[in-house]
Amino acid sequence: MSDPRLHGYWRSSAAYRVRIALGLKGITYSQVTHDLRKGAQDDPAYRRLAPQGLVPVLEADGLTLTQSPAILEWIEERWPAPPLLPPDRDGRAAVRAMAALIGCDVHPLNNLRVLKKLRSDFSASESQVNGWISHWMSEGFAALEVLVGRYGEGLCHGDRPSLADCYLVPQLYSAERFGVDLMPYPRLRAIGARMAALPAVQAAHPSRQPDGEG
Repeated sequence: MSDPRLHGYWRSSAAYRVRIALGLKGITYSQVTHDLRKGAQDDPAYRRLAPQGLVPVLEADGLTLTQSPAILEWIEERWPAPPLLPPDRDGRAAVRAMAALIGCDVHPLNNLRVLKKLRSDFSASESQVNGWISHWMSEGFAALEVLVGRYGEGLCHGDRPSLADCYLVPQLYSAERFGVDLMPYPRLRAIGARMAALPAVQAAHPSRQPDGEG
């Protein structure tokens, strides 16, 4: 059986979270990079894999999987050890809620295509775009800080990496990139530091990808 193949872009938060999950599970995989800034996602060959023209796409076991939440759940079922979901129903619901907070309510509003639309269709200035980014990230982080206080014991849920941590790390990277103030979120910053110490997370960092630019 060949190794999985991950289609992504070095700065894509969605691809980043999948890289983290694969790394934490010790899965060897290859990468195909697509420069979203140059419109590589619109190439007809790629559109045949991903009709939306989004990254990531995971090719594995003869399947072509799109949408990072579905990919991550598939990875969890395909390679259950080490687990990225708690063993109990209530814990799994809590982790999925934290992951969805980022994946559904924060990240999509700061996606490259949304920011481009703000600039092109609404003539938003860079200051306005940055304000938009900061608003939605800060609102999400404030809620997540509370949930981590409820469920976390050093990480988002308990003291072992979960899917929620896979979502959080890339969002912290984006926040730092855009200059979002993280001081109000000490729990999230502590999780980021703890995750960053893990070799699997270090290897998933955007700067270490084949198309990374530092």
